[in-house]
Amino acid sequence: MGETENKAPKESFFKGLSAEFKKIIWPDKKSLARQTTAVVVVSVVMGLVIALLDYFIQYGVDFLIGLKF
Repeated sequence: MGETENKAPKESFFKGLSAEFKKIIWPDKKSLARQTTAVVVVSVVMGLVIALLDYFIQYGVDFLIGLKF
């Protein structure tokens, strides 16, 4: 409990940042284009699904409100 931890000596923030950026494996253009296309397509499809659900739920609520007892 009373032990002190041996921490690595602190380097400059920017040196550490530079070292971390060198570890990144950046995607090539073809892979980036495919992934971007997939994200856009999935986003559009999900937007359409949500819009359709919203339309049908609103139609159902309006129908229930309009019922006369």
